[in-house]
Amino acid sequence: MTRKGSTTIAKVGLAAMLMVVVPAAYADDKVVVFAAASLKEGLDAINKACEADVGEVATISYAASSALARQIESGAPADVFISADLDWMKYLSDRKLTKPETEMKLLGNQIVLVAPRDSKVETRIEKGFALAGLVGDGKLAMGDVKAVPAGKYGKAALESLGVWSSVEGKVAQAENVRAALKLVSTGEAALGIVYATDAHAEPGVKVVGTFPAATHPPIIYPVAQLADSKGKDIPAFLKCLQSAKAGELFKAQGFTVLAPNN
Repeated sequence: MTRKGSTTIAKVGLAAMLMVVVPAAYADDKVVVFAAASLKEGLDAINKACEADVGEVATISYAASSALARQIESGAPADVFISADLDWMKYLSDRKLTKPETEMKLLGNQIVLVAPRDSKVETRIEKGFALAGLVGDGKLAMGDVKAVPAGKYGKAALESLGVWSSVEGKVAQAENVRAALKLVSTGEAALGIVYATDAHAEPGVKVVGTFPAATHPPIIYPVAQLADSKGKDIPAFLKCLQSAKAGELFKAQGFTVLAPNN
């Protein structure tokens, strides 16, 4: 929708990621985890590494933290929630949908500017840098700036640097950060703002620059057990998630480990 005096922001993404599907494994009493999309590679590896400690592999569904939190609020069956920001964990906590004593800051991350692997774009991210010129007639892919944590962090950084207004009309918003990453890796977007860990996981993009930490709120991934969960293996899963071996696997993906046991 276009209004006079405003810009149109294209909303795009992967339709398959709009809905979180909880597999039938839930009925088998497996630990069911709802996790931010940016955690996939690291958490998949940790899930396998923790199987011996937990007694089974968990069933993990990945999507935007906003989508997952809203589905939990609507009654989706899950045991553990790992968000890409503190806001969506607070959203559930305020509604008494988490077990407060289990809430913990697990990981940290950075946001970066990425381009397709064969792009010639080069820049230095600083106050007033020429982002609009770099995007040109193309699109800047980001997560939904009102809901998806990566999009919120990205918009905050661009506002802090004084360049948001120059690119607002070029932004292609996606349902989650991995959908934004896909737009860049396939060349559908000239540039994108994603987590450093996403860029690490996708060979089809290159990092053009890293946004200074001072330009956006701290990027923190909290974890918590959900209020209605009762599975016997949940404590073991949460313990393993904080273990040294899990910490090394997260670090290998580029995360900063905040968990106290690492």
